[in-house]
Amino acid sequence: MPISLYNSLTRRTEPFAPLDPERVTMYLCGPTVYNYVHIGNARGPVVFDVLVRLLRRHYPHVVYARNITDVDDKINAAAQQQGVQIDAITNRFAQAYRDDMAGLGVAPPDIEPHATTHIAQIVTMIEALIDGGHAYAAEGHVLFDVGSFADYGKLSGRDPDELIAGARVEVAPYKRNAGDFVLWKPSTPELPGWDSPWGRGRPGWHIECSAMSAAHLGETIDIHAGGVDLLFPHHENEVAQSTCAHGGKVFARWWMHNGMLTFGGSKMSKSLGNIEKVHDLLQRHAAEALRYALLSAHYRQPLDWSTELVEQSTRTLDRLYGTLRELAPIEVTAEIPIDVEQALQDDLNTPIALAAMNAYAKQARHLLTHETAPFEGAARAELAVIKSALLGAGNALGLLDQDHQAWFQHSGTKSIDETHVEDLLEQRRAARASRDFARADAIREELAALGIAIEDGAQGTRWSIVKA
Repeated sequence: MPISLYNSLTRRTEPFAPLDPERVTMYLCGPTVYNYVHIGNARGPVVFDVLVRLLRRHYPHVVYARNITDVDDKINAAAQQQGVQIDAITNRFAQAYRDDMAGLGVAPPDIEPHATTHIAQIVTMIEALIDGGHAYAAEGHVLFDVGSFADYGKLSGRDPDELIAGARVEVAPYKRNAGDFVLWKPSTPELPGWDSPWGRGRPGWHIECSAMSAAHLGETIDIHAGGVDLLFPHHENEVAQSTCAHGGKVFARWWMHNGMLTFGGSKMSKSLGNIEKVHDLLQRHAAEALRYALLSAHYRQPLDWSTELVEQSTRTLDRLYGTLRELAPIEVTAEIPIDVEQALQDDLNTPIALAAMNAYAKQARHLLTHETAPFEGAARAELAVIKSALLGAGNALGLLDQDHQAWFQHSGTKSIDETHVEDLLEQRRAARASRDFARADAIREELAALGIAIEDGAQGTRWSIVKA
C-alpha cells in the first residue's frame, strides 16, 4: 500500500511520489520566537513528526527543515519593551521552543534555519523578483506585485479579489495594488536592520520561508506543511514569490495543513484569554498524555482542547502502560503492525492507528485474564506477538517509549522551572506597579497551581515550593 496524502493544492488525497525517491524534502513553518508557544502551535510539529517517522521508514533519505523566525515586529516590540537586543529574546524562546517540542516527543529537524542568518539569500531572491518584473521598490520598501502572477489564489482556491477583500491588508500610498505584500521594509535606527540595495531594512515574513527553503532543500520541494491558518496569506505568498523567483518552477508538490485547536468550541486566542502554553502544560501533565491528545483527532480536523481530553489521554496511557507492566516477563523486539502502518499511510490517520494500538492492549488483557498459564506455550507466543505490535504501534506514533515504571511516576514529583517562575514573578511585579491587582492575583493563583507559594516582604517577593 503506497503512502497517500491529502494535497491542499489539488484538494484531494493522492499517492505520494517524491521528486527524487533518494532524497525526500519537507519543510514545516516554525515559530516566531518572542514568547512561549501555546498548545495550538504544537499540533503541527507533533503531527508532522509522525509523518517524518513514516517517510523515514519508506525512503532512504528524508531531509526535514523547520525554521525559526527570529526577526519580526512582535520580537522587536518585546525587545524594546525589555530594553534588550532582539537576540536576547529570540535565543531564549527558540531554546524554550526546542525544549517544549522535545518534551512532547518531537524529534529535532534535520535543518533548523534562522531568518537572520539568511539575509543574503533573501536579498538575492528579492533582486530576482525585481529583475523578473514581479516586484518593485517604493519608498524604501520592496513589494511583490500580485497582479504579475496569474495563479495567485490557486492554493487557497479563491479569487484573488475575494482574498484581498477578506484579508487585513495594509493600505499604503506606495502600493500599486492593495494586495501587494512586503518583501523588504525600511528600519528606523532603533530597529534591527541590514544593508541592502534598497537601504537599511529587514525582510518581510513571507520571503523568509521561501529563501530558507530554497537554500537548504532546493527550488522545488516535496512537502510543505503548516497550520491551516497559514494557508492565506503566508503560504499563498510563498507560492507566488518562489514560483516567480525560480522561473516558474513548482515550489511545493504537496501542501499539507493541520486543523486548528479550539477551546470550549471557540478558537484559541490571546484576546479571549483561552491560550494554554505548552511550557505550563508540561508542568501540570505528563508530556506523553499531551502528545496522545494532539494525535487523537485526524490532523486535518479541528481538535477541541480541554483538561478532560488530557485526563482521558492519561487514563488511556495508564491502561496501555499497565498492560506493558503485566507483559514485562516477555522480551520482544518492537515491530510496527500492518494495520497501524496502513492507517498512517492513509493520509496519516492517527485516530485509526491509536484505536488499533488500544485493540492490541485489549487482546493482551483478555489473554492475561482468561488463560490459566499466560506465560507458557502458545499463550506466551501469542502475547509476544501482541506486545511486539503494541510497542511497534507506539514507535510509529511516538508513544510508549518509556519504561512503564517511569510512566507511573508521572503523577509524583515534578521539577520546577525556576526561569519560568521568575518570569511570572516579574509579570506580577509589573502588574502591581501598574495597579492591575486582578492580574497580579491571577498570577499568584497560576504560581499556586504550579506548587509555588509566594511571600511579599520589604526585601521583595520570596517564593518556595509547596508541592512539586
